[in-house]
Amino acid sequence: MSKLSLSLVMLTGLVLLYDIYGLGLRPVSVTENARPRPVQNGRASWYGVEQQGRLTANGERFDRHKLTAASRKLPFNTIVRVTNPQNGRTVQVRVNDRGPYAKNRELDLSEAAAKALDMKKAGVTPVKIEVLQLVLPPAAPGSTLP
Repeated sequence: MSKLSLSLVMLTGLVLLYDIYGLGLRPVSVTENARPRPVQNGRASWYGVEQQGRLTANGERFDRHKLTAASRKLPFNTIVRVTNPQNGRTVQVRVNDRGPYAKNRELDLSEAAAKALDMKKAGVTPVKIEVLQLVLPPAAPGSTLP
């Protein structure tokens, strides 16, 4: 194999690793792009001590005392405002995990986020989810930003 071919193979591998581990993610504030903030109504649950210290889907350790959430659809590091319409409480969380895996739920919140929303006793609560900072995958070379 020539040096050029080997270099291209290595470069391709680095690009794949870069994308797989999300090293090229770029935060985009939804309001900076003059887009309406995506808002969704759904149900949220929470998880805490049973997951404490385990690896999340993005590779960091779960800390039930931090304001984080699991989402099946939102990209990692997206910041969302979650509102409990039953009492008006809100909290901002960062998506760092995948889930929830139970049907009819949009988010799994950390114990700290559930406490801030006063939903720990209920376990599952209706919520309003508003994206504040969406993290998009890296742009392809030569493309323009959205």
